[in-house]
Amino acid sequence: MTHATETTAGHTDIKAGDWIDRRLPAAWRPYARLARLDRPIGTWLLLLPCWWSIALAAPAGGWPDFWLMALFGVGAVVMRGAGCTLNDILDRHLDAKVERTRVRPIPSGQVTVRQAVGFLVAQLLVGLVILLQLNPFAIALGAASLLLVGAYPLMKRITWWPQAFLGLTFNWGALLGWAAVRGDLGWPPLLLYAGGILWTLGYDTIYAHQDREDDAHVGIKSTALLFGNDSRRWVAGFYAGAFVLWLLALEPTGMFWGIAVPLLVTGALMVMQVRGWDMNDPADSLAQFKAARFVGMALLVAIIVGIASLPPVPHGGGGFAPGGNRGLPRPYMQQPMLQMADLAIAASRR
Repeated sequence: MTHATETTAGHTDIKAGDWIDRRLPAAWRPYARLARLDRPIGTWLLLLPCWWSIALAAPAGGWPDFWLMALFGVGAVVMRGAGCTLNDILDRHLDAKVERTRVRPIPSGQVTVRQAVGFLVAQLLVGLVILLQLNPFAIALGAASLLLVGAYPLMKRITWWPQAFLGLTFNWGALLGWAAVRGDLGWPPLLLYAGGILWTLGYDTIYAHQDREDDAHVGIKSTALLFGNDSRRWVAGFYAGAFVLWLLALEPTGMFWGIAVPLLVTGALMVMQVRGWDMNDPADSLAQFKAARFVGMALLVAIIVGIASLPPVPHGGGGFAPGGNRGLPRPYMQQPMLQMADLAIAASRR
């Protein structure tokens, strides 16, 4: 299949006549679709947890590192593309049996498996170059995520909970962003990460309802099939848990009106998404899934406002320390500081 008009058959989120068809050379189009450049929602959902933790790790009274946010933005595009390419390589035979996915580049014959593997390697090399710009701890943490990236496409074959593994994978940036700024980990990014996993369980269960009938026919497992008609209740529970964990992550910033507004928007968007979802309409499931990015954006605003509104810590200290010890010197700094104080006192007595 070479003509874009053929991608409109049946229920699919590949749209004919989009910017890829209009602006890219014909030879590039299948690779752009392999990387999902025409469907940026996945990139947003991968990127937003990175930006949350970069913002949360910013100095008190300051702004997030915008250069680091831009670097993670490029990395999210590349690594999401790599993950989708790997997924399409491994799922090519299953994709050919599902209405929504049979028009993808590999099952439709636009790209061979060998070409897709070459494209995957190229994307991973670009991702490696970006990762090497970070500190050693963040590099090691980023490399560890490849285990999840490689395992996720196989999960739908062996567990009813592939959405949980997607949550582990897609929200890794909630740990990596903090590590890139601070060079360590702490409770705030871990809480963001846990909340992100529940958030992903919710929105990807909604997404999986698009393919519920086809998945059951070909033997693909998902939480949509596991929960069935109770899916709305499960999604609501996941979203409630995510919101509570996010509140705990932001608690050290203080709950004042400035942060309350975007947090209320975050919660309201989650409620609207659950209440307005028609789980029997594939198009509505896709639309509600795409709306999840607005939840992540509202939370990002809350984090930025919360950190920027904190009193600045002298000498460039971090935004806050778990347990409320804001601005206190780290343990390895305390002994040298005491020695310097002793010297100063001794000198003043002479």
